[in-house]
Amino acid sequence: MCGEVSADTDVSGVSAMKLRPVLLVVLLLTGFYFATTHLASTGALAPWLAALHPAGPATGIESLRGTDGAFDLNVASAAPAFDSEEQQNIAVYKRALPSVVNITTTEVRYDFFFGPVPLAGQGSGFILNKDGLILTNNHVIGNAQSGNIEVRLYDKHSYKATVVTVDRGHDLALLKINAPNLVPATLAESSSGLEVGQQVYAIGNPFGLSGTMTRGIISAIRTIRGGENNLIEDAIQTDASVNPGNSGGPLLNSRGEVIGITTMIASNGAEQSAGIGFAIPINTAKAVLDDYAKYGRVRRPTLDIVTLPINPNIAEQIGLAADYGVLVERVLPGGAAEKAGLHGGTQRAYEGNNPVMLGGDLIVAFNGQEIASPQDLAEAMNAKHAGDTVTVTVFRGRKKMDFKVTLNDAKDQALGPQT
Repeated sequence: MCGEVSADTDVSGVSAMKLRPVLLVVLLLTGFYFATTHLASTGALAPWLAALHPAGPATGIESLRGTDGAFDLNVASAAPAFDSEEQQNIAVYKRALPSVVNITTTEVRYDFFFGPVPLAGQGSGFILNKDGLILTNNHVIGNAQSGNIEVRLYDKHSYKATVVTVDRGHDLALLKINAPNLVPATLAESSSGLEVGQQVYAIGNPFGLSGTMTRGIISAIRTIRGGENNLIEDAIQTDASVNPGNSGGPLLNSRGEVIGITTMIASNGAEQSAGIGFAIPINTAKAVLDDYAKYGRVRRPTLDIVTLPINPNIAEQIGLAADYGVLVERVLPGGAAEKAGLHGGTQRAYEGNNPVMLGGDLIVAFNGQEIASPQDLAEAMNAKHAGDTVTVTVFRGRKKMDFKVTLNDAKDQALGPQT
């Protein structure tokens, strides 16, 4: 009997233990149902849910009502803060914009019957000082005369501009307006320390859309030939989007300082950006402005030579004494180099389909500074003025020689690859 009673007691205990998990599950389900149907509707769970998902922006419901009914919009309750990159972009734009101008020109040409045909042009520029001096590209103004050039400021006021001076060789022009409260641009101290990969900004008036800023990086520093067959030494290549109308506007560094003057694009044939733009370095512009300040006009120094860049392959092929430098193809008659005794080439050859003259002097130094490329020679020349006497070191055959050359004044000579 005792054994049987003991057995019955054990069965009851086991049954109770099995019911406990079931009751627990029922209680949990009941609590979940209550929370989702009652507490959520009252907003009591909102602080807990916000703590679990803190990343989302604060939002609110905005109701719109009209003749066709009403609907709700989920709207952010506060504007988001700008990140550091956006803050920098905005700061550069706000600093530079008041200095950037829109330039429009009217040039009168004549048709076959000698009837006047007005042609309109457009570009950009930037203010240099409170006296109203404005720097732009020469090709922006073209052959337009003073009185046919209009400058529009960022505050929408427009003024007639006069042409102060031009430098077709560097594709630069200096204009002047009479206007109050001008905001001059800040020029970078130098453009010689620019690095590929450095962030840059272009501000101008592409397609007439004033006050447009684009951003990119410096893609390369290279010598290019400009639209008027002029060489632009140390041109700044950038992928910042530039289009027709950007010409003459500033290219800026991340501090809003002008490092170059946007001058041309590599077009895809549709007169729009193909992702490659070029700017004249600010050092070149400063040299032009320095001439104007001293002489009242541009006095671009020149050796009066036509040159050919040299690399190790070319040097080996034609048997030069050095595998670097600038080969003198031709000395201009009566020019600085001819007067000093430098020699041009005497042997006709071809570089691809282009005829060249070989056998001339190989320039390897300028005032003791090594000259490895046309860029080096152009940079050394930019530091000089017409009338300065310099020492040019050359190889004539295998003989190294020094020549004293008095630099000529290029003035407005016919353009070409002369230096």
